[in-house]
Amino acid sequence: MLEYILQFLAIYAVCLFKFIGGPLLGNAANYSIFEIILVTVSGMMTSVVVFTFLGEWIKTNWTIKIRKNRKKFTPKTRKIIQVWQKFGAAGVAAITPLVLTPIGGTILLTSFGVRRRKIFSYMLLSAICWSFILGMSINQLMKIPFLKQLIG
Repeated sequence: MLEYILQFLAIYAVCLFKFIGGPLLGNAANYSIFEIILVTVSGMMTSVVVFTFLGEWIKTNWTIKIRKNRKKFTPKTRKIIQVWQKFGAAGVAAITPLVLTPIGGTILLTSFGVRRRKIFSYMLLSAICWSFILGMSINQLMKIPFLKQLIG
């Protein structure tokens, strides 16, 4: 039982920073799809909650200390603004597990002034959907004899 808890906490810690680690490591640990969704969503949502509440502080204090007298419109910031205008908060939340990290997506949404309630709901829905899709996909891929033999 202690081994299971430590394994769960290790996968949870990975999910704090990288979403895909939950379905991959959960499958490697022979977790059920429910356990994979639980560990992945809980890890991502912990990051979302922490960085939503700390987002304003990080945005004001961290950027001032590191990037004093920086240009406001660089090619990178223009690209981020284009993505924001095209997809909005729901779109950014939808691509966060795949493209961004939970921390990056949350800070991006916070910096654009999205309300906390919207951040939580969009990110939760995105995390549940993507953890189910990725968890089931990886589970099905591991049933292919060639991949099962190749990996383990």
